Amino acid sequence: MREESALYIGIMSGTSLDGIDVALVDLAATPTLLASHFQSYSPTRVATLLDLHVAGRGELHSAQLTANQLAEDYANATHALLKKAAIDPRDIRAIGCHGQTVRHRPEKGYSLQLNNGALLAELSGITVVSDFRSRDIAAGGQGAPLVPAFHDKILRHPTIHRAILNIGGIANLTNLDPKRTTTGFDTGPGNLLMDAWIAKHQGAAYDAHGAWAASGRVIPVLLLALLADPYFAAKPPKSTGRDHFNLAWLGKHLHATESPAEVQATLLALSADSMAEAVRRDCAGTEEIYVCGGGAHNDALLARLRTALPQCRIDSTDRLGIGADWMEAAAFAWLARQTLHRLPGNLPAVTGARHPCILGAIYPA
Repeated sequence: MREESALYIGIMSGTSLDGIDVALVDLAATPTLLASHFQSYSPTRVATLLDLHVAGRGELHSAQLTANQLAEDYANATHALLKKAAIDPRDIRAIGCHGQTVRHRPEKGYSLQLNNGALLAELSGITVVSDFRSRDIAAGGQGAPLVPAFHDKILRHPTIHRAILNIGGIANLTNLDPKRTTTGFDTGPGNLLMDAWIAKHQGAAYDAHGAWAASGRVIPVLLLALLADPYFAAKPPKSTGRDHFNLAWLGKHLHATESPAEVQATLLALSADSMAEAVRRDCAGTEEIYVCGGGAHNDALLARLRTALPQCRIDSTDRLGIGADWMEAAAFAWLARQTLHRLPGNLPAVTGARHPCILGAIYPA
């Protein structure tokens, strides 16, 4: 490893459970995305991870085995990225690996992201920084969202009030008001419920461009019932996950008479309307919204957002120099750098922590 290197790799596998995003980022000055790679999860891996979201016999053993398998997946994805970029592993300062969240319970004092950082360091030959959430939670925070700190560093404008909307399985919002401290929080479901519903009824991994949702009509009574969940009215700081929003949660509101396409339309409306309300209530005065994550490709979702927020220009973070698909992975590359330089990686105004913290555990190569 060359100590002076400013090349970092970020690895993100989110609540959508679609796979692994890997980004090679030059952090010498303005963060620059040099290369990227996506590696999808196998159906078996997805099934195992879904099982681990609920308590069951043998779950500790299964979790440890899965953590090892994920480390192997992460290493393979890293090698594929480096081959694509023609970069020697010795030129990489560190990998920042988020891991795969299977439980997020900050109110109980923990958030669990599966990964074996030591094994990933051994397999990749690169120093690994992981377990980013635990220190923030130890300091009284939610441990999430963490990406707003990266948004604050690279996307803040001196005069324009921006918001960054990251639509993954769960959606989170970063409020970049030039006159105030950056804030942010999880707004609620992004793609998670829509993905789960279309998988159940059509066997598809996701609703491409929101086409299936666009084919149905929103069920107003169902939408109101879903939006009545106390999470949406709760004040930030707040974070959530699959522990709260899942098909079992949805099922409590269904009567088995609804058209599947109409339920999908309603789930899209739930995501869009909860995001829009979060902008109106907690980011008043926003002029521009830049979207990243898988939801940036959902045309029907973005159309509903634009209708709900006509005063805001809504565009992709591609226009700001970081591709919508790679923002989170790039953020964890940056968070790894923060850790190695003994700099805070959290924003207390976002997570609710008592103070800024140096995040992560380091596994030297």
